[in-house]
Amino acid sequence: MNVLLIALDTVRADHLSCYGYRYETSPNLDRLAGEGVLFERMYTPGIPTQPSYTTIFTGQYSITHGIVTHGGTKEINPKSPWLPSILQRHGYTTCAVSNLWRMKSWFARGFEFYIDPSHRSKYLHTVDAETINSRAIPWLEAHHKEKFFMFVHYWDAHTPYLPPPELRRKFYDGDPFDPSNESLKPLWRQPFGEWWRESWFSQLKEDDREVTDADYIRALYDAEIYYADMAVGKLLETLEKCGVADDTMVIVTSDHGELLGEHDVFFDHHGLYEGNIHTPLIFRWRAGGVTGGRRVPHFVQHVDLAPTILDAAGIPIPDSMEGKSLLPYLRGESDEPIYSRIITQECTWQAKWAIRTDEYKLIAAREPDLHNMPMRELYHLKTDPEELNNIYLERWEVAEKLEAELEGWIKRMMEKNGLSQDPLVEQGITLGRRWHRWVEEKRYW
Repeated sequence: MNVLLIALDTVRADHLSCYGYRYETSPNLDRLAGEGVLFERMYTPGIPTQPSYTTIFTGQYSITHGIVTHGGTKEINPKSPWLPSILQRHGYTTCAVSNLWRMKSWFARGFEFYIDPSHRSKYLHTVDAETINSRAIPWLEAHHKEKFFMFVHYWDAHTPYLPPPELRRKFYDGDPFDPSNESLKPLWRQPFGEWWRESWFSQLKEDDREVTDADYIRALYDAEIYYADMAVGKLLETLEKCGVADDTMVIVTSDHGELLGEHDVFFDHHGLYEGNIHTPLIFRWRAGGVTGGRRVPHFVQHVDLAPTILDAAGIPIPDSMEGKSLLPYLRGESDEPIYSRIITQECTWQAKWAIRTDEYKLIAAREPDLHNMPMRELYHLKTDPEELNNIYLERWEVAEKLEAELEGWIKRMMEKNGLSQDPLVEQGITLGRRWHRWVEEKRYW
């Protein structure tokens, strides 16, 4: 059995056509889902990039592996298991086509081959899918006869949204420069709006006309997803050509989503709202008894990926991994709910915890945030899926119960890990304290 783990950075589930999106942004992923299993409610236990990928590779929650923020100074828990290292010890040839190691060194652990195509890019996340494939496909062609674990990381849906010119109007037919359109004005009123305006937005100008339509920016995000999807299609074709598609477990997910103006968060991934924490998860493994075209409606999390891969490979799952193997659900052997609720956190732009059940979501802030959102938010997701109506005061009894469950879980996890203080409070937000320096220093893309 081989493993191909594909990460589509910053892709929210509801902007993929296989998750019901109105545009056909993901034809190759749609086909993959038709041949495999799609998990409808995959959630990230921590955002953004560094906490999320550390969870994917450790099978642990952020409060356990120690990385609760992006760009912090904390080192990973030295006792945390590491999926690539485990697979390497069990005879796998391991390869990453990624640049995460340039953020934090632990992302290079356990990889015999670490191919970083971003050295020619000014910023890590501006490396495009074609460049990623130019490194990934030759490696796969050269090593497909070995038992391999391959991690391929596409950044395209992350800002800046600069898809190839021929795709920029694929999902848009309006006038992006209409001077009467004021849909971006809420962004310009924000203190860090200048950062966006003077960085990649300046690259979208035509004849010195500035983009005014937020829908055009959203369409560029969709175009980036489509562009990455085309690259995934070529990577999957390579598996077929090499004759290893059947015995390769293909996994597609993302580290987090993106907010596109919801709650006045424009084109970034802070805020524990559905657009940020609901991510895609698709498996295909033809030789592993995974029948195609099934959808699993239960909650699953990034902590489940490492245990699932090890279970499928016949490798013992370390007791320190906190996720659950999804193999019974892949094979149709179980249909029981896996989790009754999801707990997630962020500590990069905002310091917040959230608990999400089938019906409600409670968001609890540890300190005020840049958007002046309430310290407590409660949403009834059945009737308010877009989280527009904060009913915390009206349904205080529900909020009180959820908060008690959330705080109880945090307390138990702190005791388990020997922590004397909530790590969100101890470490504090990172990027949320730096943006003003970026504007002052004109650190624009």
